[in-house]
Amino acid sequence: MVPEQPHSILNQHQHKMSIITGKTNLVGLLGQPVNHSLSPIMHNAAYEEMGLDWCYLAFPCDKTNLEKVTRALRLIDCKGLNITIPHKQEVLKTCNKLTEIAHNIQAVNTLIPENNNNWIGANTDVEGFLMPLKNQNLTNKNVVIIGCGGSARAVVMGLNSLNIKKITIISRNDNSLNILINNMKNILAKNNIVIEGINKNKLNITPYIQQANLIVNTTPIGMNIKTTKQNIPLGNEIWDNLSSETILYDLIYTPRPTNWLKIGKQKNCFIIDGLDMLVQQGALSIKLWSGFSNVPIETMKSSAKKHLMV
Repeated sequence: MVPEQPHSILNQHQHKMSIITGKTNLVGLLGQPVNHSLSPIMHNAAYEEMGLDWCYLAFPCDKTNLEKVTRALRLIDCKGLNITIPHKQEVLKTCNKLTEIAHNIQAVNTLIPENNNNWIGANTDVEGFLMPLKNQNLTNKNVVIIGCGGSARAVVMGLNSLNIKKITIISRNDNSLNILINNMKNILAKNNIVIEGINKNKLNITPYIQQANLIVNTTPIGMNIKTTKQNIPLGNEIWDNLSSETILYDLIYTPRPTNWLKIGKQKNCFIIDGLDMLVQQGALSIKLWSGFSNVPIETMKSSAKKHLMV
């Protein structure tokens, strides 16, 4: 009897694999965890269609080694890196320069190589987040964001362009919450957007959930990994107060849908998962690394979807 094979080995023959040679360029993803990531699937599909001799790999990396790893990868002429949870703020320390958006939100999800073995920090999450909302009218609406990490900062910056009324950020970390509010309040004030932070352990958050027109989960809670103990953001009971008029947007894309989005669907809410954002931010990263304006977005999305269905 043939022993059961790892998922990746079983499906190697199903994918046309580009030949890796001594000339192949390295790009990749740094985070912890990364074994769930669809980025290698969709990036490598795009490179093959574009004729780029590049290979995209996912590298698990903890906080203590982040600076050493980014430095080492730059020294071996890595052509670009994506940064994911939990390093989008910590990686700022490794950047020689920041783009305007990355500087404003103090979060980086894309590293671009520059001269003298340095990195430029950029953020493509903002534009990626906005894409699925392009047909939604959120003028003068209330938005709740769950979490206050690097992804939350990108979401806040994206919402700044949508003429919304108020942003409420729910978290349990007072220090991170206050830093985010202080970093963003002046930018939002220019568009008359109010921002406030709520500690879910200190205040009743039910009224904020009831009044929200859009709720965005930026935490990894619900992700399809063994280390996640709780699989519904803020717990189950709070969502009994959810209105069918509320849009739920989960930045997580695996499982698809998440248990949180299943609750929203049962209550007839309009639900959005993180796949479109993942694809869009990834395509923007490729543009920044390669200098090419035409990136096969549909190929990236279809390859990711196909992998999710396996």
